[in-house]
Amino acid sequence: MRWYYWVIIAFSTLILLVVLFKILKKKNLLKKYNNDTDIVGWILNHQIWLGQTKEQLKDSLGKPAAISQQMLKTKSKETWKYAKTGRNRFNLKVHLEDEEVVGWDKKS
Repeated sequence: MRWYYWVIIAFSTLILLVVLFKILKKKNLLKKYNNDTDIVGWILNHQIWLGQTKEQLKDSLGKPAAISQQMLKTKSKETWKYAKTGRNRFNLKVHLEDEEVVGWDKKS
């Protein structure tokens, strides 16, 4: 068999694995979020929205590079930081209060 056949087979296998991984991830998220297709769609598109839970944020954007926490008498505040650009500098900061997204700052 010629070498380019092997390249085609390898590339096709890689594409198939990526597609299967996406299907499996969607299936698992649908099960986790009670078949809510809107939430699963937003997570798969890596979106942030107001009222999003910590777990949904982690499923959507992954584990943050850093987290800063502040405990107050009546509520807890956290800032999840993504895309580190320098010492304590990040392109995206997501603000949570009582484990729900209340806002975010994104730098271009």
